[in-house]
Amino acid sequence: RKWTMKTSTVFLLCISVFTGFSQGRVVREDETGFAECNVFFPGQVPPEGFTEPFHVKICQQYNKEPRFATLYSTKDKIPLYSAFKFTKPAQSEKENWLVEPQIDDPENDLHEMVHEADITGTVANLGRNQALTSDYVGSGYDRGLLNPSLLNEEDFQMATYTLTNAVPLSPALSKSWHRDIGKVVEQALIPHCSKKDHLYLLAGAIPSSVRVKGKVSVPESLWLAACCDAPEGWSLGLVKKINDENSLADLTVGELEKQLLAGVNLFKGSCGEAKQSQEKREAILQAVSQIRSGDQAATSDNQETKDSGWVRKVAGIIATPFVKLLELLIYIFVELVKFVFYFLWLVVKRVCGTVLYGLYSLWNGMVSYLKAISMVLISIPYDVGRVIINIFLGFLQIVQDVVSLTYRILSIPVGFVLHLAAFPYHSICAIPSVLKDMATGIGGTFSLVIDATATVLHGFYYLAGHIVKRFIPKGSSDD
Repeated sequence: RKWTMKTSTVFLLCISVFTGFSQGRVVREDETGFAECNVFFPGQVPPEGFTEPFHVKICQQYNKEPRFATLYSTKDKIPLYSAFKFTKPAQSEKENWLVEPQIDDPENDLHEMVHEADITGTVANLGRNQALTSDYVGSGYDRGLLNPSLLNEEDFQMATYTLTNAVPLSPALSKSWHRDIGKVVEQALIPHCSKKDHLYLLAGAIPSSVRVKGKVSVPESLWLAACCDAPEGWSLGLVKKINDENSLADLTVGELEKQLLAGVNLFKGSCGEAKQSQEKREAILQAVSQIRSGDQAATSDNQETKDSGWVRKVAGIIATPFVKLLELLIYIFVELVKFVFYFLWLVVKRVCGTVLYGLYSLWNGMVSYLKAISMVLISIPYDVGRVIINIFLGFLQIVQDVVSLTYRILSIPVGFVLHLAAFPYHSICAIPSVLKDMATGIGGTFSLVIDATATVLHGFYYLAGHIVKRFIPKGSSDD
């Protein structure tokens, strides 16, 4: 189950990034009031006297911004009140019903309002402390919003579609509640509050013993408390009974508080009855009375309409065949007109397509021709420059060849003249060397002859001495 919880959490967080889920943060016990949503109360002080342990404070958020505050009863499974401010109404409503997982399972890590189907089986005890969609299906009751979506701009409006802001109402009562509250706020309250951003609204429900499917309490009455926290401040209370959808009773906030729990104090400070502007209050009550009179007149008109309804039904039965025949003729005529226009459209489309294709082809041809001409014109200076450079290089090559040939032709006689001029110098300078070599040769030859003669004579002397010693007898030493 833990793995499933983590996977579901990541999936829902990813979806919330792209779709902007409405977020409803259950306020912890250690936080003061409704935390960030205290801004929806005059002086940032929430109502006092709602102290039951089954009363849960919820700061309803959307795109991480506080949108309104809700006090939810887990015992009755309906909100006791929702605190909000009037914003510019959106043009269209987008229902996107959500539930608050932390009311049933405070230990889970889902901190935003999510679709009930996305957390079925992943949140423990889902539906134990809050109403679910299944509690309303087939019950004959609508999910009536305490903070009506029609009094909110788009981001605020998306945040109102949570079951923690809904109570079981009959379809007719839900419609009349939203209609009456819208008219009272826009036509009676807003025009008489000098600072519109200082108009604080509390819409609530008083639970009864009647339960939808034995779970969700059906309110015995709905109420609205308004406070204009401005220099000319005022406060007002309105009550609508469940058993009379056309009722709308005005009373002071003090009288309204007496109909709620004992010790309840809805507003504090400048919205107290002692400091109210009576002129403003009387003007507001007159406007409310006009709205109530208009609703009653509309109810009478509706009754008269019902009385004359059977006459219209009989006339409708008689006129039905003729109406159907007329509708058939009109249908045939409309289809013929549509066919003619469609045929003309095809013709115009084909002609325009051919013309546009021809213009497109002509344009492509012109572009290609201009492109080719431009390339040729651009290449002419390039080719001319290249020819000029080649001519210049050829001229330099010719000059180089002429200089080289001239050098080779002139180098032959110049070398001969130089060698011829150098011959006497080399010849005369060689005579002393030759004479020296000749003298050296003659001296060497003469020295060689003398050495040879001396050597021969020495040899003859040596031979003669050897013979004498060999053949002549030895004498005395004196001999």
